[in-house]
Amino acid sequence: MEQLTQNLKDGTMQILEVPYPVLSKGCVLVRNHFSLISAGTEGKTVKDARLGYLGKARARKDEVKKVVDAARTFGVLNTYKMVMNKLDAPSSLGYSSAGEVIAVAEDVKEFRVGDLVACGGNSAVHAEVISVPVNLCVAINGADVRHAAFTTLGAVAMQGVRIADLKLGENCVVIGLGLLGQLTVQLLNASGVKTIGIDTEEYPVSLAKQQGADLSLLRSAEDLEQAVLQFTGGYGTDAVIITAGTDSHDPIDLAGVLCRKKGKVIVVGAVPTGFKRAPYFKKELELKMSASYGPGRYDPEYEEQGMDYPYAYVRWTENRNMQAFIELVYGKKVSLDHLITHVFHFNEAPRAYDLILGKSENYAGILLKYDTQKEVRKSFKRETPVTKPGELNIGLIGAGSFAQNFLLPALKGKGNFVGIVTSKANNARNMADKYGFGFASGDAKELFSNPGINTVFIASRHDSHFTYVLEALKHKKHVFVEKPLCLNESELNLVANEYVRSESQLMVGFNRRFAPLIVRLKDSFTPGNPKAIQIRVNAGTVAADHWTQHPVTGGGRIVGEACHFIDLAMFLAGSKIKGLSAMAMRDASHLNDTATVNLYFENGSIANIGYFSNGNKNVNKERIEVFGSGIIATIDDFKELVIAGKSEKKFSSPQDKGHKNEVEAFCSAAREGKELPISFDEIYTSMLATFRVLESISQNGKEIQL
Repeated sequence: MEQLTQNLKDGTMQILEVPYPVLSKGCVLVRNHFSLISAGTEGKTVKDARLGYLGKARARKDEVKKVVDAARTFGVLNTYKMVMNKLDAPSSLGYSSAGEVIAVAEDVKEFRVGDLVACGGNSAVHAEVISVPVNLCVAINGADVRHAAFTTLGAVAMQGVRIADLKLGENCVVIGLGLLGQLTVQLLNASGVKTIGIDTEEYPVSLAKQQGADLSLLRSAEDLEQAVLQFTGGYGTDAVIITAGTDSHDPIDLAGVLCRKKGKVIVVGAVPTGFKRAPYFKKELELKMSASYGPGRYDPEYEEQGMDYPYAYVRWTENRNMQAFIELVYGKKVSLDHLITHVFHFNEAPRAYDLILGKSENYAGILLKYDTQKEVRKSFKRETPVTKPGELNIGLIGAGSFAQNFLLPALKGKGNFVGIVTSKANNARNMADKYGFGFASGDAKELFSNPGINTVFIASRHDSHFTYVLEALKHKKHVFVEKPLCLNESELNLVANEYVRSESQLMVGFNRRFAPLIVRLKDSFTPGNPKAIQIRVNAGTVAADHWTQHPVTGGGRIVGEACHFIDLAMFLAGSKIKGLSAMAMRDASHLNDTATVNLYFENGSIANIGYFSNGNKNVNKERIEVFGSGIIATIDDFKELVIAGKSEKKFSSPQDKGHKNEVEAFCSAAREGKELPISFDEIYTSMLATFRVLESISQNGKEIQL
C-alpha cells in the first residue's frame, strides 16, 4: 500500500510504498476512500518542516528544551545523532478520513468487514489503509463518503460549540473562518444561535455569508466593533469561539473587546492566550479551552484501550460527537458541498500542500481521493531477503526510539536483516531502507513463519513481549527481548515451560550487566565473598497516563524498568536472590514508582535499591555503591568508577550502559551455539523477584521468599 509522508529535516514530501499497519486489539483496518487535509494544523506542520534548523528551533521551543536535557544525559554527539535520526524519518500527516472496513481485530464487535466508516485521530493518516481504534471510528449510516471525511474536524467544531453552552436565540462571534470556523458557523446556525464571522481575508468572509452567517466581517473593517455592538443590541456578543490558528495575540484580545459582560471566550484554535487583562477583568469574562474532539481525547484508556465513559455521566464523548456530526450531515443540517473546493487524487497530494502554503488559490475543504479499485500489497519487499546458513538471519519486531538509537546500531554487521515489523507503516519502511531489511510488514506472523529467519529481536510495547516470545520459541527461533520478559508470574511460567521444550536461545535485555564499568567493578572483588550493594535510581517523573504506567500495556515502572536493577544487584552479588521486601511511598498517584527494595542472597550478600520518581533531573540518574572485603566501589551514572581499597583508582569514560556489548554477546552465543551470557535461570529469577516486589509492596513490606 502507499502512504503520504514528509521528511521533518527538509520538508520533502513523497508517497511511499509501505506495509499495512498493525491490526492491534480493539482496532479495525480501513481502506480509505477520502481523507481531508486540515489546512491549519497540517499546513503549519509542513511549513515548520521546510524551515532551516534555526527556524525549527524558534517554532518548536519545547522540543529544543528536550534536546538540551537529553544532551546532559547522553552527551552532545549522541543527542545530535538521535535528533538527526528523528528528523530524517518520514513522518505521517492527516487525522480525518472515511472508507471501508477490510479487517477487524478479534475483540471488536462494533464493526464488520464491509462497513463504511469515518475515522479520526493520529491513526487516520493519509494512506491507502489505516488501523483505527474503535472509539475513533463511527459508522457513516448513509452519509456521502466525501462528507464523512470531514467528521473529525466536525467533531472539533462541535465540541467548541458545546463548551460555549449557548441557548436558542443567543449570539456568538466566530474568529477565524477557515474550515473549522466555517463548520462552527453552520453548527451554531443549526442550534438556533445567531452568528457573526470574522476573518483577516476576504474569501473566507464571503464563504461564511454563503454558509449562513448572520453577519460576516473583515478584521480590518474600521466599524467592526460598532457593527458587532449594533447586531447584539448594544450589549456585546454572548460568546466568542476562536477557531483561528496564529501566533498573534489579536484574536484573544479582540474576543475580550467584543464580549458582553459575563460573556464567554472559547479557544478551539491554536492561539496564544496572553491576553490584555482589562476587558476580561472588567467584564468578568469566562475563558474556556476546548479539548479537540471532546471527552476522551488524549486519554489512552479511552482511545487506545477502548474504554467508554458512562453515557449518563459523559453524554458527549469524542466518539459521540463524531456520530452526532455524521447525523447532522446525513440530515442535511450541515452542508459541505460548498466547502469542498478541491479534490486531488492521492498520488497528487504534494500539490495540495503547495497550494496551501503558496496560497495560489482560494481554498476551504481539500480532499484526497483514493483509487479503491487498485490492488494494494500488505507487505513491502525492498529486495529478496538474504539468508545464509550458519549466520544470524534476523527479524525485528518494534522499531521505536530505543530500537533506533541503541538496538539497531549495535546489531549492524552482526547478521542478515531479513524482515521488520512495526506498528507504524511509515516507520517500517524507513527502517527497512535505512538498515537494509529485505521486507517490512505489520504482521509478526510473517517473521515467525519465515523459515529463513532464525533469530528474532523484540522491542515492541511491554504487553506484546510475552506473546511474541512464546510464538518465536514455538517456531524454533532464537529470541532477544527487551525487558521486561513478560508482565506477570503466570506468563513467566508459561514462557519457562515453552523454553524447556524449545531448542532455541532466549535472553532478556538486561544491558547494565555488560557496561564496561560494571564489569570492571565486579572484577575488583573476590568472587563468592558477600557484598553490600546500594543502587540509587533518580528515575524522574513519567506521567500517570503514559503507556508504561498502564498495568495492562506497560506493567508499571517496577516491572518495566526497576527489573533492570534487581537483575544488576543479583549480577553484582554473584548469587541467586533468596528473599526480598519492598515498600513504596504512598502518594496521590498510587503508581508505586517511588520505592525501596531490599534483596537477600544465598551467599549472604544484601542489596538495597532506591527507585525514586520524585527527585530532580538535574542530579545524575544512577549511582551504584558496592561494599565488601575492605573495598568500596562507586559508579556515578555509568561515566565514572572509583575503587577505594588500599589505594584509590579512578576510571572515566563516555556513558556506556552496555547495550552494544550485550547485543554482541547474545549474537555470538546464538551464532555459535554457546551458552548465553545470562542463563534462563537468572532471567527467571530476576523477573520472579520483580513480581514478588509488587507483592511485598501490596503487603506493606512483608518479607517474601523466592
